[in-house]
Amino acid sequence: MKILLTGATGFIGRELAKKLDQQGHEIAILTRDPDSARFHMPVHCELYKWNPDNNIFPRKALAGVEAVINLAGENIADGRWSKTRKARIMESRVKSVRLLTEAMEKIDKRPRAFVSASAIGFYGDRGDEPLDESSSKGGGFLSNVCRSWENEALKAEKLNIRTVVCRVGMVLGRDGGALDKMSPPFRLGLGGRLGNGRQWMSWIHISDLANLIIHALENPSMKGIYNAVSPNPASNKQFTKTLANVLKRPAPFPVPEFVLKMGLGDLSELLLGSQKVSADNIIASGFRFGYPDLQQALEEVCSHDCHEIVMSQWVPQPLDKTFEFFKEAKNLEKLTPDFLEFKVLKQSTQSIQEGTTLDYRLKLHGIPIGWRSKITDWEPNEKFSDIQLKGPYGYWRHTHEFENKNGGTLIRDRISYKPPFGAAGDLLAGYFIKKDLKAIFNYRCKTIDSIFSRS
Repeated sequence: MKILLTGATGFIGRELAKKLDQQGHEIAILTRDPDSARFHMPVHCELYKWNPDNNIFPRKALAGVEAVINLAGENIADGRWSKTRKARIMESRVKSVRLLTEAMEKIDKRPRAFVSASAIGFYGDRGDEPLDESSSKGGGFLSNVCRSWENEALKAEKLNIRTVVCRVGMVLGRDGGALDKMSPPFRLGLGGRLGNGRQWMSWIHISDLANLIIHALENPSMKGIYNAVSPNPASNKQFTKTLANVLKRPAPFPVPEFVLKMGLGDLSELLLGSQKVSADNIIASGFRFGYPDLQQALEEVCSHDCHEIVMSQWVPQPLDKTFEFFKEAKNLEKLTPDFLEFKVLKQSTQSIQEGTTLDYRLKLHGIPIGWRSKITDWEPNEKFSDIQLKGPYGYWRHTHEFENKNGGTLIRDRISYKPPFGAAGDLLAGYFIKKDLKAIFNYRCKTIDSIFSRS
């Protein structure tokens, strides 16, 4: 099935794209920045540029599409909710869905299914009240956003397109979502409950969420609104205790409600609001959770102590020729941006093979750094890895994979890394490290395109 996906470069979108690719679906994505999107996308897919702000939709993106999944929207937790930011949060959701439905209306062969995200913020702050899909709308900014978001999405029903809206809870996963900001202080033993800790947190593991969206896509009996949450919500106090136990750290520092409100303003609504949301309807549809239990879900997420980047890039060259280029260490200099002043100094064997060590020199923000790596997993024309033996990271492993595809070669990069100084380094420098890696690998992608297109 060919699927058009918006919000693909986000936390949920990346996981969903991986699962869709594993199931053999063809993926096209809409993105504001195609160059940057390749850094975030773990799979090879068609890229189409769009800008909802300018009401621009590339209609050719819908050619042959059998289903559309909409995850587009401004990140609500990236900063204080100023008046301008609130407008952007609202418009980024409503405009995106409106453009999609208007574009689907104008084509002759419409998609069979449309799945759109919403959020449990629809219910507002409801204390201990049990909430299901029939519960009324709550109060507050998030509730208003969700109502407008859903109303736009459900207009697709009038086009005879089966439409499903998923009200998503707090998503637990690695390298994104709530735990991306929560876990570093907890790993340092600086965590604690928020406010009085009695507010209900309705959560879902990211793997379950991606599977749930695919379930909605493939299940013809599903239509309308479903809660996308685990069947076992937890109070903030329970959540805090469970996370601390999983990480084997104390959590002695509660954050009072007034401090959150002073520091975050209206954004504190996201942390202090209470929603005890039912998953009964999604279970009744036949969906089965892989991580229904909070302890189990947190253990899985926290077992990954490395950050991961996965990128895929197709080049119009045969496999042997592509691998030949990447096995030459000197070619690394061509793929590295000038600001790093990267230089290969020494290679322990005449040609790259299992166990070869390589010494490099580079500058990071003007600071000279020596780097030594070792080649492992050496499988000519298929893959190899380089592991840092000495260098700036707490841990670094870069696996290069190569695959025959569509008359050319699919190159897949898998990078696992840890910042220096453990959790403290992650807390203080994690954002800047990720920003640097994005610049480095975006340059690498563009250079590979240029080199192999010329070839």
